[in-house]
Amino acid sequence: MKLSALILILLTAVASGDPDPAIPAEMVLVEGGVFTPMFGEIEEPRTVGAFLIDRRPVTNAEFLEFVRKHPKWQRSNAKQLFADRGYLSHWSGDLDLGENAPPNAAVIRVSWFAARAYLKSVGKRLPREDEWEFAALADENQTDASKDPAFLKHILDWYGKPTPQRLAEVSTLPRDVRGIAGLHGNVWEWVMDFNKQMVTGAARSDTSLDRSLFCAGGAVNATDAANYAAFMRYAFRSSLEGNYTTNNLGFRGARDVERNPNKP
Repeated sequence: MKLSALILILLTAVASGDPDPAIPAEMVLVEGGVFTPMFGEIEEPRTVGAFLIDRRPVTNAEFLEFVRKHPKWQRSNAKQLFADRGYLSHWSGDLDLGENAPPNAAVIRVSWFAARAYLKSVGKRLPREDEWEFAALADENQTDASKDPAFLKHILDWYGKPTPQRLAEVSTLPRDVRGIAGLHGNVWEWVMDFNKQMVTGAARSDTSLDRSLFCAGGAVNATDAANYAAFMRYAFRSSLEGNYTTNNLGFRGARDVERNPNKP
């Protein structure tokens, strides 16, 4: 079966109200399409294939269950090579969330390595940067609101606010037209290839890095300089290393759309 035919079947099932078994209840099908990335060596439209993405970020309660089963990822056991000193520091203990980590709020202070380990344990992966950015074009009414000044202002207004000590429960986060919650207005999120766009080598410490990219002047290299919100995301990601943790950085899972091996 061709991939396009499988996508059509999935979309038909969703439209009819009949949940498709190929789409887990906690995930959403993003059909894919073409968009122009903000940064990159090729400033041309890029194609994103269909993929599945979690409806909302991974929560403290879910990550707590993970570290119970995988003690090496508990706060006192995690190696600094894979998670810095801030790792899960908002929790009260290795297996105690405490008042600053509500069970149903997005888990934060999790490194890229830890996020990948969690998602591997549940059969998922991190979204690729292009996938995340493509999904994040949507607002509550349309799949591409990137030219809507109100949409961009809403995102920038959030970027200008300090992160609250206690995050809201993920069930209360606004959902976009696809039913995805919290891509904007909650926390930043890890992506699989977080540092590919504004570094010339594999690491943030690359000595050939143009430091001007991390200030407002770097926006002149954007394919759409008016979309400063997206520029901020690319700049933030490129400032990270895999073991970094911050008080406003979480993650969610993704999956490829797979062909049914039982059908031609």
